[in-house]
Amino acid sequence: MPAPDDATRSAHAAVTTRLVEEVLVGGNLGMLDRLYTPALAPVAHRWIAPFHTSFPDVRMQIVQLVREEDTVAARFRCSGIQLGPWRGHAPTGRRFENIDEAYLFTFREGLIAKAWGLADTLERFRRLGLRP
Repeated sequence: MPAPDDATRSAHAAVTTRLVEEVLVGGNLGMLDRLYTPALAPVAHRWIAPFHTSFPDVRMQIVQLVREEDTVAARFRCSGIQLGPWRGHAPTGRRFENIDEAYLFTFREGLIAKAWGLADTLERFRRLGLRP
């Protein structure tokens, strides 16, 4: 299969930006079915919907996007107030700010087909006054 051209890589970056702005920040979970492959969209719903319930005011700042072949590497800073239960903990009403997150999104036919992420969850727990 030929390597994606620059226009395709730019389109992949645009999908990643839409994921952050429209879904993660905007709360439009219906967009997941348009950004992810049919196989991965339900998985994304199972992760993102509960996170949004826990942190309905979440803000994600895109720090860096790197486009390479069929993959976008993304670095974010995440902030929010815990207003719902999260990982077995009752809402604290406390805020966390600028938690670092990094993701790799692999695309197939313009949609996110694979996602891998790493977040500083331990620091998020600490800032919320929680114990893992």
